[in-house]
Amino acid sequence: MSTQNRANPTPVQIHADHASQKRLGNWTTARAFQVRARHAHDTIDLRSPQIPDSDIELDLDLDRSAVKLLVAADAVIDHWGLAGTGTGKVKQTCHHNPAGTSRRIRLTGQVRHGEVRVQSGGIARLSAIASREYLADARRAHAEGQHTHPGRPRPRHLTPRSEDIRTPEGE
Repeated sequence: MSTQNRANPTPVQIHADHASQKRLGNWTTARAFQVRARHAHDTIDLRSPQIPDSDIELDLDLDRSAVKLLVAADAVIDHWGLAGTGTGKVKQTCHHNPAGTSRRIRLTGQVRHGEVRVQSGGIARLSAIASREYLADARRAHAEGQHTHPGRPRPRHLTPRSEDIRTPEGE
């Protein structure tokens, strides 16, 4: 039995044809993905804590396309099974983790005249923050009164002090 069948029998399919797509934030819990792109640009955020701990597998079929992967700072990228033809390549802006103690992201498939850009740590955060999707999510959270992430205390500068709370005159 292959590990891919045990890990996730139905991979998430991402298809882009002459388009630009962004999958940011907590958008999935899957660990297997099939990405098909023709003359397109995809951004895929794999930093979500909702994705279970284990290897993540991406089966890529790119033709004159670019895929940007946003990963954790200590992620290990394994692109041994990725074939690049023409100008197909993998660019990493992250430091390699030689110990291999963190999550491994396996890239397989084919890149024809395209590229896979791997961004981690602060660069990945900045890339996510500089998007319309992040801004829309931040506005929604602010409107709902969710100024922090779940499980974290409200920041001190957003918590009113007792001397700052004014009561109407005459009470």
